[in-house]
Amino acid sequence: MKKLLFSFLLIGFTLQAQTNLPDVSLTNLEGKKIAIKSEFAEKDKLYVFSFWATWCTPCISELDEFNEIQEDWKKDVNFEIIAVSIDDSRTQKRVKPLISGKGWDFQILLDSNQDLKRALSIVNVPYTMVVKNGEIVHIQNGYVPGSEDVLLEKLKSLK
Repeated sequence: MKKLLFSFLLIGFTLQAQTNLPDVSLTNLEGKKIAIKSEFAEKDKLYVFSFWATWCTPCISELDEFNEIQEDWKKDVNFEIIAVSIDDSRTQKRVKPLISGKGWDFQILLDSNQDLKRALSIVNVPYTMVVKNGEIVHIQNGYVPGSEDVLLEKLKSLK
């Protein structure tokens, strides 16, 4: 009986998982609203969404690594990195200075109300997801040095 109940719960949670980008708008650093679902819908282009915060050291390490290797990756894969800050009103003032100091060369979006984070049921950052044709096709939770290699292989398999 316990095994049957566990199987039912597992299937139930699997069916509840978000597979498409939700219809949520975020703000870019210039204050412009960006509709996630329509903005990142280019056919057959891969979008790597990296959810991060200024207080998250592994997040910053991951984004530093992405910044270093993205040009090499673009030789093999048509993709774009979108860094989504989940900093709230207390820590959001740190976002622009951090980005300026880091020189990150990808689009930064602000999820200051954590609408997108909630819509995707994200619990912890760093949280990286790959989207193709509006559908979430890969999720990577957490970061350790070398996990970007796993992500690159996944991107190559999806192109």
